[in-house]
Amino acid sequence: MASKIPEKALHLIINAPRVTLNSIKPLPDSYTLKVRQRRSRAKGGQSGRGNKGQGQRMTLPRLGFEGNNTPFYMQMPIEPYYQNHHLRREYPPLSLHTLQRMIDLGRLNTEEPIDLNTICNTGIYKIKPNDNEYGINLTDEGADLFTSRVNVEVQWAEESTIAAIERNGGMITTRFYNPECLKAVIDTQDHFRKGLPIPRCPLPPQDALEYYMNPENRGYLADPSKLQEARYALAQKYGYEAPDYSMDRNPALFKKMKDPRQIFFGLSPGWVVCLKDKAIIKPKDEDYIQYYQS
Repeated sequence: MASKIPEKALHLIINAPRVTLNSIKPLPDSYTLKVRQRRSRAKGGQSGRGNKGQGQRMTLPRLGFEGNNTPFYMQMPIEPYYQNHHLRREYPPLSLHTLQRMIDLGRLNTEEPIDLNTICNTGIYKIKPNDNEYGINLTDEGADLFTSRVNVEVQWAEESTIAAIERNGGMITTRFYNPECLKAVIDTQDHFRKGLPIPRCPLPPQDALEYYMNPENRGYLADPSKLQEARYALAQKYGYEAPDYSMDRNPALFKKMKDPRQIFFGLSPGWVVCLKDKAIIKPKDEDYIQYYQS
């Protein structure tokens, strides 16, 4: 009897139909869980986007909006990982058209040298040293409308911009400021109110030293004899007469000249300006003087 049990089981397996969804049934004594269907609250038992849903009434939110008036990408928290992490120096642009407009409105005096301090005092141009901004990039936009004769000092300038300045008999110089000097130049009143001495501007870093020593860029560290040769070469290239920078013909251009370590006209590094007493305190210690004016 025991030997016939495997044969009977094998016979049942061979003759059984194929397993399909229709042939599968629960066990006789198993309990079937009946799930109660939740009736929709829509009219006629319809739900979602049926005949009486949002699709027919044209009340679907616009693309990018999750049912609100603010897009989803503006509701997400912002992670400004790209800010203040780049190491490249930035030079916010200032066009010749804007510079001419400052002169026409009386915000800049062409009889005095124009530098970063005077331009920032106009309130039109702003510098953010914390965002790796190192000064002015004077662009050639509006070069055809620029007619002023100025002695301007910027941090970066193109060849066409230099030609537009010198075509009118002006002078342009490019020089470097470190972040400490930039903060003192941008907000001079705040620097003097703290009682800090005027900082000494260091030399440019290694990657910028070549630019400020190049006479074609009118760098403040370039050889004066090569500067005059570069001015004549640029005048021949753009077709105008090279300006004459002699002391007799242009006394206003040489009225005030800056030292490479100097950041303010007429004020030496190491001096302390007292706004309350309206006085300038000059140092007398030899080591102090040698450090700031060497």
